[in-house]
Amino acid sequence: VRLPGPNTSSIAPPPLAPAGLRSYYFIWVNKPAAVYHVAYPMSGPYGAQMAGPQMAGPQSGAFPGGFPGGPAQMAGPPQKKLDPDSIPGTTQVIEDDQAKRGGQVYVTNIRGQVPPLVTTDFTVQDQGNASPRFMRCTTYSFPSTADLAKQCKVPLAAIIKPFANVPKNETPLYIVNHGEAGPIRCNRCKAYMCPYMQFMEGGRRYQCGFCSCINEVPVQYFQHLDHMGRRMDLYERPELSLGSYEFIATLDYCKNNKPPNPPAYIFMIDVSYNNIKSGLVKLICEELKTLLDRLPKEEGAETLAIKVGFVTYNKILHFYNVKSALAQPQMMVVSDVAEMFVPLLDGFLVNFQESRAVINNLLDQIPDMFAETNESETVFAPVIQAGLEALKAAECSGKLFIFQSSIPTAEAPGKLKNRDDKKLVGTEKEKTLFQPQRGVYEQLTKDCVAQGCCVDLFLFPNQYVDIATMGDVPSHTGGSIYKYSNFQVEMNGQQFLSDLRRDVEKSIGFDAIMRVRTGTGFRATDFFGAIYMNNTTDVEMAAVDCDKAVTVEFKHDDTLSEETGAVMQCALLYTTIGGQRRLRIHNLSLNCSSQLSELYKSCETDALINFFAKSAYRAMLNQPLKTVREILVNQTAHMLACYRKNCASPSAASQLILPDAMKVFPVYMNSLLKTPTLVGSTELSTDDRAFHRLLVNAMGVEETQVLLYPRLIPLHTMDVSSEAIPAPVRCSEERLSESGIFLLENGLSMFLWLGQACPPDLIQNLFNVPSLGHLSSEGPTSLPVLDNAHSRKIHSIISSISQQRATSMKLLIVKQKDRSEMLFRQHLVEDKGLHGGASYMDFLCYVHREIRQLLT
Repeated sequence: VRLPGPNTSSIAPPPLAPAGLRSYYFIWVNKPAAVYHVAYPMSGPYGAQMAGPQMAGPQSGAFPGGFPGGPAQMAGPPQKKLDPDSIPGTTQVIEDDQAKRGGQVYVTNIRGQVPPLVTTDFTVQDQGNASPRFMRCTTYSFPSTADLAKQCKVPLAAIIKPFANVPKNETPLYIVNHGEAGPIRCNRCKAYMCPYMQFMEGGRRYQCGFCSCINEVPVQYFQHLDHMGRRMDLYERPELSLGSYEFIATLDYCKNNKPPNPPAYIFMIDVSYNNIKSGLVKLICEELKTLLDRLPKEEGAETLAIKVGFVTYNKILHFYNVKSALAQPQMMVVSDVAEMFVPLLDGFLVNFQESRAVINNLLDQIPDMFAETNESETVFAPVIQAGLEALKAAECSGKLFIFQSSIPTAEAPGKLKNRDDKKLVGTEKEKTLFQPQRGVYEQLTKDCVAQGCCVDLFLFPNQYVDIATMGDVPSHTGGSIYKYSNFQVEMNGQQFLSDLRRDVEKSIGFDAIMRVRTGTGFRATDFFGAIYMNNTTDVEMAAVDCDKAVTVEFKHDDTLSEETGAVMQCALLYTTIGGQRRLRIHNLSLNCSSQLSELYKSCETDALINFFAKSAYRAMLNQPLKTVREILVNQTAHMLACYRKNCASPSAASQLILPDAMKVFPVYMNSLLKTPTLVGSTELSTDDRAFHRLLVNAMGVEETQVLLYPRLIPLHTMDVSSEAIPAPVRCSEERLSESGIFLLENGLSMFLWLGQACPPDLIQNLFNVPSLGHLSSEGPTSLPVLDNAHSRKIHSIISSISQQRATSMKLLIVKQKDRSEMLFRQHLVEDKGLHGGASYMDFLCYVHREIRQLLT
């Protein structure tokens, strides 16, 4: 059937497809565009029960995206096509939670209560359990036995963000000082004093809430109990009444029993031909002059404790003496990169405020010193080694900021070769593309973690740079990786500078060790994140900042008691920015139940998908991608089949029944399967896929939620007088309208999509041109700031979204039907993937069929 209509890419389908037929849409891209509605006969109708009345829908045949599956034979009268609005939508779930729990105070005094969604705006009041900003779980009711856990296949995990930012209207963490005696701990399991300890015998002893050991209360800590058996000083002591707090650590917690020195920040700039030519070196030097004033300070401190140092490099390294007594900075060159050493100790790491004049002088000189360079080869491993040696010599922890533009090909340890081979995509060997090259970098990671040396890597590549290997040290030392492909100062300069500013200023702890302790019956067995593990229990991080999350999986080793529940304590030992050793403690108590319905009722989809993303991204290093994708689909089907079998009321097999707390889990899972890392297409660059993989590994629940389900915000209907951001719509092409303007963001990318029939007055207000046709065919490169209500409102929306995100997003403006629209479309996660992968509807049908097979 040829449908009438103008040049259009989305036409409403006919009201009813013929019974038993499957509807597909094809766009024949040939001017003028013609849209065809083609009906394919299917072998049987399909019923689905969502929140609403019973409906029927199509059954997917050959499932795109690598899933097997032929047409299924099903009996029953033909029914009408499944309506997309009738299947559970993420935007609706988010809106409902915001309406129900938004703006409220969430009090943490109840064991096992499910917090509001990460997308909901709420205030936390700590009354004995850690805020969900610090800890979120995949379910808040653990099954009481290992058999039940195995049966439901729901992973038991916590996503811990120990340094999460606390909003200004919430109380910052209290600091507890127990003097020279140090924090009080259980003699047996070493858990720290917390609200789950039970005092007895008039206050002279306490029973540990984790291992049940009876401990003596130290004399200096003794306090009488009231008639309820609670200590009289309960509310005066944060460690007895709150879920999160900090202890000042004693010398026993410090290396060599000596108080640590404050950390240092070392800026290491690649001054090879590319970076000089692009103007990047000049940009960095200009920015550092003002940025160093904004280095983080200890709470309440007058002066900066952090020391700073500077290195420039291409295939040799240049160190700078910027001692405050000098009139001019001095350069020392190290050309033997095989045996890296730091040529000066005194004058390399300095206090910025004291050496400001010399440092500014140096930053003015660097761009000119290398202006005529023709050197295009660089080293990389020796740069990290140099920073590490400097921190060792100064006996402190710290952070290296490395700005690099190309793959290190110069003769030196850690030299890399191009191993990007598109022929491996889709084969057994594809996994090798994501495995870092071993050797030098492995040893460097180990040494950096031991010293508390965190590496932040800013990459400016024009071609393949082997991010899988170059990102290996940053991703194991608690560092961050930023990537600006084909960098141009006028196009990407602002995005890079705002990332750099945030990276320098954010709250951070150094030389950290984290231990997760649990009550009897279960234990932490697996850890995912920007971490290093030398043994099975200690999570080591050279640094941990406000954006980094560690995902921890738990397994049963005995039966859990429904009466006492499941308790966990995350203890993080670290050095503050001012050089003080502290312990940050987060406690959380969950319910336990022998009823699977309790587990499903208290699941959190956003936390579950964070766990699945990280475990899949780790598994792909050792297994073919096809296997990893199949495992994900299997787990989805198993979790939902177990619910259907054990918790749902009896109903016809043709109905798809989902637990309320997990009703949008399939859309997130389908979106995960279509991420660049897992989709396995030769059209996607290996570096982009490796970069995405490393980013997700360190993400918290908020970041994975918006990454896997982007926000699509209609701007053409917004109320310019209102403060609020318009409500997002479902992430599908069907929601776009030709006369509309939509903003899409996922925490990494941001797009402004302009429909072909956009009202000219709106275009005038936003771009200061009479109509869409006056904008360049490639789309304008930026959104001007204009003096009218529409322009102000859109800029305020963009700015408020940017403040919520961990990295800066460059705004890409795309016009409907332009070439650049492809980039935008791959984020419409409810539609079929551009590089393979099913639409949400098809995936739901496929999972339903898998569930039915499991149940029969």
